[in-house]
Amino acid sequence: MGEQPIYTTRAHVFQIDPTTKKNWVPASKQAVTVSYFYDSTRNSYRIISVDGSKVIINSTITPNMTFTKTSQKFGQWADSRANTVFGLGFASEQQLAKFSEKFQEVKEAAKLARDKSQDQGETLSNHSQESGRETPSSNQASSINGTDDEKIFHVGPETAVLKTENEHLKSTIEQSTTNAKKWETELQTLRENNARLVDALQESSANVESWKKQLGACKEESDTLREKITELEAQCNEANEEKQRNAQLSVRVQELETELHEKEQELENLRKQAEIIPQLMAECESITAKLQTAETKSKELEGRTEGLQLDIDDSQQKQANMKGELKKFMDMLDGKIDELHEFRQGLSKLSVDN
Repeated sequence: MGEQPIYTTRAHVFQIDPTTKKNWVPASKQAVTVSYFYDSTRNSYRIISVDGSKVIINSTITPNMTFTKTSQKFGQWADSRANTVFGLGFASEQQLAKFSEKFQEVKEAAKLARDKSQDQGETLSNHSQESGRETPSSNQASSINGTDDEKIFHVGPETAVLKTENEHLKSTIEQSTTNAKKWETELQTLRENNARLVDALQESSANVESWKKQLGACKEESDTLREKITELEAQCNEANEEKQRNAQLSVRVQELETELHEKEQELENLRKQAEIIPQLMAECESITAKLQTAETKSKELEGRTEGLQLDIDDSQQKQANMKGELKKFMDMLDGKIDELHEFRQGLSKLSVDN
């Protein structure tokens, strides 16, 4: 029947760095198929994994092998024949547990197969020894109980069969001895690999502790950064509120600047009107001078007073009216100047507060 797959899963494959014997080197870029195979002809088990056209795992399971879980999703085992340590990274804890259980089952089956092979070798060896002991007694019995012809007739065929069996048993024993030496060599290699694996596991444990400490430090740093981020977000919110207030104040300042421009325009108009006042004053002075001259002439021309008195009264009335209007205008101008002064003071105060 040859080899047949008995269990298949998928995992990321790693091998121990042959130089440092500490770091893991990825043997596959992605998760690949990892299968247990059973060879009914040799009664052996293997773990095989192929990535494309490349065989990345070809490990024969022996009773001395041990599959170790180093984390929740990672496991490893040492192969003395391949002189390396294989590591598998699984997608879930369940896959790792199933693979580990299957490894233990295959390991027990390999152990039973080895014990059975050893029992068969011991049985063949005992049978050879018993056959060797029985041969002289049969010859002796034949020589006592029969003639020489009978001895040749009865003993000859049995001796040939026993010789054939002895040759077969000798070859079997030699093969068993050779296998025993190979197993001793493999056992020594496995012990060495086991020692290396123990060192690697101890170092891995130390690395795990270091990683735990680093993880704790990273968590503390992450918490600190989160607190800082929260503070910065609060500051950003305050800054946004301040920007909104500044925007509102900017709008208000623009409105006030517009009002100030209007007030300045109005003041400019008032200034233009105020420029007419000296002319009016000059006219008033001129009229006053004329009035005085008229009064002087009125003294001289008493005879004409009656005719000119009406003109003087009209002139005085106009002068009084003009003075009243001028006074009203001056009062209004003073009020406008006071309002403009108060408006400028308010605008200055608002700019200082902003």
